[in-house]
Amino acid sequence: MKLHLISLGCNKNLVDSEIMLGRLSAYELTDEPSSADVIIINTCGFIQSAKEESIRTILELGAQKKQGAVLVVTGCLMERYKEELMRELPEVDIFSGVGDYEKIDELILSRQSKFTPEVYLTSGAKRIITGSSYHAFVKIAEGCNQKCSFCAIPTFKGRLKSRSVESIVSEVADLVRQGYTDFSFIAQDTSSFGRDNGSSLGELITAVEGIKGVERARILYLYPTTTSLELIAQIVRSNVFVNYFDMPIQHISDHMLQVMRRGATATRIKELLNAMRSAPNSFLRTGIIVGHPGETDADFEELCEFLREFKFDRISVFAYSREEETAAFGMEQVKKSLVTKRLNAVEKIANEAINSSFRSLVGREVAVVVNGESSEGEMFYGARCVEWDREIDGEILINDSDVERVEVGRAYWCYVSEFSGERLLGRILRTC
Repeated sequence: MKLHLISLGCNKNLVDSEIMLGRLSAYELTDEPSSADVIIINTCGFIQSAKEESIRTILELGAQKKQGAVLVVTGCLMERYKEELMRELPEVDIFSGVGDYEKIDELILSRQSKFTPEVYLTSGAKRIITGSSYHAFVKIAEGCNQKCSFCAIPTFKGRLKSRSVESIVSEVADLVRQGYTDFSFIAQDTSSFGRDNGSSLGELITAVEGIKGVERARILYLYPTTTSLELIAQIVRSNVFVNYFDMPIQHISDHMLQVMRRGATATRIKELLNAMRSAPNSFLRTGIIVGHPGETDADFEELCEFLREFKFDRISVFAYSREEETAAFGMEQVKKSLVTKRLNAVEKIANEAINSSFRSLVGREVAVVVNGESSEGEMFYGARCVEWDREIDGEILINDSDVERVEVGRAYWCYVSEFSGERLLGRILRTC
């Protein structure tokens, strides 16, 4: 029996897909949907572009499935629009939402659709890690207590639901035994971890530091109102957690922060960002939304000026997406032509900041970890700075090495010699 699985959207979805792969480990994986006996699409339903990609993928794979094959559609899009999609997608055999990933084998055997009312939160179920032989994402919570005006996630994933520290430690320890040494901890609002069950992100950091074999770790998706200076200081002090700070600020105008219901003021956000930036070898990533209802020319100019001045290492820019069941849905919308104009302007600033961050590494010795064959093919090794997260922060192409045998997942000192065509080139000098 052959299985073809597509995981769309964020890395939280990827973890759920890896759990499904674990439940279906008896299947042979195939890259060809037309030869698969089971096709699974784990959908994303966050914003319009993600929804369109999910629908397009369902239709394309539905047209390719062979006679007798089973097409399963699961995930956020299905949870959010279950009634409409079950009515409009006759090519789909099994529908499921965000609560039954660990029961996927049962659903396939019974050929039944199912929507468990509670979101699934792994407690250390068997996973088949994809994309890396040394790095794994670890989901520590689901749902979100924030009330951002533009976000529909709480409407279909519910309020914050944290795992226990013990279950996370058990999962990480098991992954270490399998050879994984590098971890990224993720959730919708990671810095709120434990607020529903009496624990805290700080407690989790301390516990992970005590697991022998964990070489590097990072926290993703910090939220301004639940991130404290004490938490930042704890990360900076850590010998395991790198100074990777991923905090989507979405805007910097106090007026827009209030309209977006972000909870934090510009002053507080800048205080947190400055504390992060002052950390040794700090790496800062953020996300921005432009064109949200209520955004004036003055708000937009304030945002652009801040992005030029602060110099984030990475900036993800999104055009506002009008989503049902959000506070912003009923507000007066900004004209699409103006949103596009603003998006193009901010993307230019973001690209300049990212390229500046890359260029700052040229002529320096930096600690990197080798991923394996590069995105440019077997002529180069692909590597990333130890602070960077997997895949999203870039790649250093290794075109020379003073170390005779380079090992995937191993950390090395690398001399960065060149930044050309949006690519960094480097030479491995010695092991770290």
